Amino acid sequence: MRTLIVEDDFTSRILLQSFLSQFGECHIAINGLEAIEAFRAAGKSGERYDLICMDIMMPEMDGQTAIREIRAIEEAGGTLSTNGTKIIMTTAVDDVKNVMKSFNSLCDAYLFKPINTQKLLGHIRELRLV
Repeated sequence: MRTLIVEDDFTSRILLQSFLSQFGECHIAINGLEAIEAFRAAGKSGERYDLICMDIMMPEMDGQTAIREIRAIEEAGGTLSTNGTKIIMTTAVDDVKNVMKSFNSLCDAYLFKPINTQKLLGHIRELRLV
């Protein structure tokens, strides 16, 4: 499983990387702009990401905007979001408005911080990535 962790908080990045690296290669981006760059580069190299863990509140570009861009890139390449990279929002933002906005942006799951690795594993299994 190739994973892109998009997180501006150092501690959360390390936790996610430590946990997810047991399932395969993990790359890091610290904001939405870097995430889009990494996503495009992966697509050009033919080694797309299976999973993106995306924070919402980040500098430069937030996670909601980055998801919409990533889904637009997939669609332009002929991939529907249902067949595209799986995206799990990982955030401290737990209000219903942001949860709905994330699903409207076509994320696949939502996980609140602090990250519970068992819940993360449950989402990964539900998405059939492991």
